[in-house]
Parts: sequence; structure tokens; C-alpha cells
Amino acid sequence: MGKLTSFEQEVAGLIIETLNLEGITPGDIEPQAALFREGLGLDSIDALEISLAIGIKYGFQLRSDDSDNVRIFSSLRVLSEHIARNRTR
Repeated sequence: MGKLTSFEQEVAGLIIETLNLEGITPGDIEPQAALFREGLGLDSIDALEISLAIGIKYGFQLRSDDSDNVRIFSSLRVLSEHIARNRTR
């Protein structure tokens, strides 16, 4: 397993809390593993919930019609890097 940065741990914690993922800790999420289908097995409803939580916590919106969403949500590492670049708080 790869080592999570402190910000990746924070984002992983937000995902776990938002989706009420029981029995999973931030350290259980591989930073470069898929978040959807294989990997964590999340779905499009989960993505909407995560997007809302990111908007509240970090002050910017992930748009559902953004063609880059497949890449943005591809892994915890990519999602964390995107948030770090775009956050306003």
C-alpha cells in the first residue's frame, strides 16, 4: 500500500464520513487505487454526495457536467490534488 499524505488522509476521512463507510479508515484507502467500480466500489450517487461535501468543506463546486470528472475521481490521490489546487478554504 502507498503512503497517504496528510491531506489525502483528510480527504479520505471526508469520503468515509460523508458515505458512512463502516469499518474503513483513511489508511485502508490506497491513494492510487480506483474509487469507483473496483477499488472502493463507489457509484454516481456517492460522487454527488462527495462533491457536495467538498463544496461545503473546501469552498468550491465540482460540477456534474465536467468532462474531467472521470479523471478527477479516478483515485484518492488525483481527487486530493484537484481539491488542493482549487480550494478556497
